Amino acid sequence: MGLKQNLHNLKEKYKGTKMAPAFNAIHTFLYLPNEVTHSGGHIRMADDLKRTMDTVITALIPCLIFGMFNAGYQHYLATGEIQAASTGFFSPEFWSMDNLLLGAAKILPLVIVSYVVGLVVEFIFAIIKGHEVEEGYLVSGMLIPLIVPVDTPLWMLAVAVVFGVVIGKEVFGGTGMNILNPALTVRAFLFFAYPTWMTGDKVWVTGADPRVQDVPAGGVPDAISGETVLGALAQGKDLALGGSNVSVMDQFLGFIPGSVGETSTLLILLAGLFLIFTKVGSWRIMLSAVIGSLVMGLIFNQIAPSMEGTKFFALMNVPFWQHLLIGGLAFGIVFMATDPVSAAQTNKGKWIYGFLIGFMSVMIRVFNPAFPEGVMLAILLMNVFAPTIDHYVVQGNVKKRLKRVKTA
Repeated sequence: MGLKQNLHNLKEKYKGTKMAPAFNAIHTFLYLPNEVTHSGGHIRMADDLKRTMDTVITALIPCLIFGMFNAGYQHYLATGEIQAASTGFFSPEFWSMDNLLLGAAKILPLVIVSYVVGLVVEFIFAIIKGHEVEEGYLVSGMLIPLIVPVDTPLWMLAVAVVFGVVIGKEVFGGTGMNILNPALTVRAFLFFAYPTWMTGDKVWVTGADPRVQDVPAGGVPDAISGETVLGALAQGKDLALGGSNVSVMDQFLGFIPGSVGETSTLLILLAGLFLIFTKVGSWRIMLSAVIGSLVMGLIFNQIAPSMEGTKFFALMNVPFWQHLLIGGLAFGIVFMATDPVSAAQTNKGKWIYGFLIGFMSVMIRVFNPAFPEGVMLAILLMNVFAPTIDHYVVQGNVKKRLKRVKTA
């Protein structure tokens, strides 16, 4: 009661001032607001923006925890201190406390910087504009650490978060007004501003170890010893099914190097089902994006034999369904493409929007080996065109109804 009363007193003290949004945000984050509707037409629902954000974060937590284990696992695997985990989700070589502690030591600072910097920017804009602090960044703050390489410098992440929140959201008016996904805006900024850090084609290893080549003295983090599956394919190496030391089951379970949250297709699939069940994520967008990626993969599989010997052959020759197991395609489809603000709003528009995301993601991945992670660009591009898709869908429905009226 003491803390609640003190916050209430501060809220009343600064009521009507520029600092009011900051204290209101802290108060409503910790305690349920007592404001209710009394009159007028309104929709009664069991959830609100905060509860929706909490649902998405709940779906992301397993990916975060798994990413911590995987970061430590990839480190010790690269240094030779452990052997590859046996195929199985509950492999003891993977779920060890050493893996978790090492991964958490590297990933938790990314999460902290993402939230601290992003929320500071949100508070500043709320105070300047005189509106309440919005909850939209709760999900973006968790997504950002999950889609960047584990060795991203903290200062670099901080700069990117400022850019993403200001340019990707606040300049459009804040939560609910942005046309681009803020988390992907951060990722795009990092890629184009610091491309050498964002290639993601090597395994992160920390600490000097005489058994590991290319690790500089002093324990400076370095990328050594092994490539990601997608990075190797982008360099023209043919890792056909069964021809790689990374099995398809490992790719599905997530025992592979990659950005923090994108490796385990199993957990991403379960998260997608959870979001569909809670009606937070659109099943139309998810399903159509998967179909689009499979269609583009099938097309490339058909023309791959004629491209043998070229730099495009390795990725073209990947079985069409395997594109969903490598890179961030599955993660992008479930958590990024379904952003209710920047995605298409009409049902027919969602089918078109999702299909084009999956289709173009695989296309960019194959035709741009320097940037195989095409899902980011595909989603950002379709974010821009989502209002146009909805416009033509609505206009099409209007014309059909007018036609029916004329013939009636």
